[in-house]
Amino acid sequence: MAFTSIKNWSEDDRPREKMLLKGKEALSYAELIAILINNGTQDQSALDVSRNLLNAVNNDLGKLSKMSVREILCLKIKGIGPAKAIAIAAALELGLRRDMHEKKINRITKSTDVAAYLKSRLQYKKQEVFAVLFLNRANKINHFEIVSEGGITGTVVDPRIIFKKALEYDAVNLILCHNHPSGNLRPSQADEDLTKKLSEAARHLDIYIIDHIIVSDEGHFSFADEGIM
Repeated sequence: MAFTSIKNWSEDDRPREKMLLKGKEALSYAELIAILINNGTQDQSALDVSRNLLNAVNNDLGKLSKMSVREILCLKIKGIGPAKAIAIAAALELGLRRDMHEKKINRITKSTDVAAYLKSRLQYKKQEVFAVLFLNRANKINHFEIVSEGGITGTVVDPRIIFKKALEYDAVNLILCHNHPSGNLRPSQADEDLTKKLSEAARHLDIYIIDHIIVSDEGHFSFADEGIM
């Protein structure tokens, strides 16, 4: 089948033609989003609308990934209504879940084994969350759960919830994890105090906290690797 010249396609259809001819890797962020939103307005092409959306988030796809449908709509981009905002949010969420699936692990031997997985789960959270990996004696993951969600600067953790779930999932070892939405990876004094408190309490149940990992879009920080467990 011969393709007609891209010049003969409507402007809204040109990113699709480019993908057919050159492959998905050749498309810019704006062109990929233009395919998602399908069409523009009377005055602007889908590509123009996509560029306006990206400009509104300083061309930061990570920032856009963190936004809810309502927040995308609050940008008030002409040409993006609820249906298009939903399509964009769904596509970005699918990308995040694909990343999580690829980084999924079964057995932990070092902090880097788990850091990439935890980062993919938590780095785009806009509020601070506290999560726990529940491991068996062989350090295989029995369960992962976010046990607390808070605000931009902190979250409250109830030790009773953590240890109740540890017993429920027959966990012998735990890895604590929380994110820093600010991007700063250094633990606060409160982070260190909480880790010490939970570690001491866990030992009374013959459960061991083997690491506490902080993640952000800047990377990760491992308490165990830094020798502060």
